[in-house]
Amino acid sequence: MDPALKPGGEGLRTRLFQIIFESDTPLAKGFDIALIIAILASVLIVMLDSVEHLNAAYGSLFYWLEWGFTLAFTLELLLRVYCLERPHQYLKSFYGVVDLLAILPTWLLLVVPGTQSLVMIRLLRVLRIFRVLRLMQFVGEGRLLVEALKNSWHQILLFLFGVLMMVTLFSSLMYVIESNDAGFTSIPTSIYWGIVTLTTVGYGDIVPETPLGQVISTLVMLLGYSIIAIPTGVFSAEVIRSIRADRYSDEACPGCGHDRHEKRARYCLRCGTWLDEETPDPNAEKEEDDDNAPSTDPA
Repeated sequence: MDPALKPGGEGLRTRLFQIIFESDTPLAKGFDIALIIAILASVLIVMLDSVEHLNAAYGSLFYWLEWGFTLAFTLELLLRVYCLERPHQYLKSFYGVVDLLAILPTWLLLVVPGTQSLVMIRLLRVLRIFRVLRLMQFVGEGRLLVEALKNSWHQILLFLFGVLMMVTLFSSLMYVIESNDAGFTSIPTSIYWGIVTLTTVGYGDIVPETPLGQVISTLVMLLGYSIIAIPTGVFSAEVIRSIRADRYSDEACPGCGHDRHEKRARYCLRCGTWLDEETPDPNAEKEEDDDNAPSTDPA
């Protein structure tokens, strides 16, 4: 849960907030489980509805089930907005946008005029698949992945820019070397070939015919295998860093200065010093009381 989200008042709004946004009570856990089941079921309905023979046989059932899920998710979103102190803050967040995308397409079908808009209707119905993104808020690891993407996007963007420059260079060479009959009719078309070759997809619609062009193609394909590993390594490093930051504290031990303790640790792993400087060590107080206790040994 986002710590910035707070209940909008006492009584019913606080109770709803505890059920919807928290998961430390049986009722809140039950709500989360029911919501997960509803999301998965609604996504399954969208998938089955896209199969032509199933749509022909059960289209009416899918239609009413879809409206049932839409009404349930709409009520849930209204309750979320009602119980929050600042509902606009949630609506502008990632999960708030996903909540809106999950229900808006079905409601928009009511205002799409005429049968001439069937293509638009299909697009709106496909947008309901955004409901599956709501499951990320129930997975703690999802937050780590999002955090890793946010921290690594600068490096990945810079890397992709370098790859695009390299593809443009090789593609321009291929445009000069190869003939129009081979499919290299323009530099943009050659760039398309370069991206397909670099990613090792190889559609085969554009194929170099000259020996020099084939050599360049081989180099681009070999380069593609090594390039794929770079953004993967950058992202993996950020994921590991996020996991460590989530598990370990940067607070240094007042005794020896060691600063890689688990957040739940109370004593230093190296020297055994009490780490929480704001509260006294309960064991030290107990030992002091034992030392100050009167001796009962006979004289």
